[in-house]
This record gives sequence, structure tokens and C-alpha cells, in this order.
Amino acid sequence: MPDADKIQLLPGTLEMLVLQTLIFGPRHGHGIATTIERTSGEVLLVDHGSLYPALQRLEQAGLIASDWGTSEHNRRARFYKLTRAGRRKLAAETGKWEKVVRAVTGVLRAPREQEGA
Repeated sequence: MPDADKIQLLPGTLEMLVLQTLIFGPRHGHGIATTIERTSGEVLLVDHGSLYPALQRLEQAGLIASDWGTSEHNRRARFYKLTRAGRRKLAAETGKWEKVVRAVTGVLRAPREQEGA
């Protein structure tokens, strides 16, 4: 998919998607970005300039932890994993996000006759 068809993530969404990605186990930064892009059907674009500050914020908040390891390309990489607090935060944020999606979908599907009201 051309980059022009990809969608930049909304503020705050990246952190939730990172937490969701780490449900599957530890990943390094590039692996997190690739997983989000792949599982979104290549629609969501993860800017590495946004990803690493988000990872730092999540780690400072105690929602993820990191350790150095070796990547699949035999390179030194920082691997991030979800903490217990991160799992709780993910559950709370997922509920909020699903509520917002239902609300926006309801507005978008509202009958056209309401436009003139």
C-alpha cells in the first residue's frame, strides 16, 4: 500500500496499540511498529519518531519494562514487555476506545434527514 494511503495514528492511540501488541510477548521497537502496521492491514503508519518517545513514556509510567537482547538479525536491541499495570491500563483504554468507536459510528450512520434539523 502506498504511504499516501496510510493513516497517521491519533494522539494517545499509539500507546494503546503498543500495549496491545505486547500482549503477544516481548518485542523490540521496530517489531512493535511492524506488528501494528501488519495487523492493521497496512493502513496505520507508525512513525518511529513518535514510537520511541511513546515507549519511554510507557516505561516511565510502569506500563512496560525493557531489557537488552539480540534481534532476529543478530543485532543488539531493546525488548519491551507488558507489566501487570500495563495489562490493567490496556483493559481500561480498550473499553474507552470501543465506546468512542460505537459513538462515532452511530453519528456517521445517523439518517440523512437529521442534516436539515
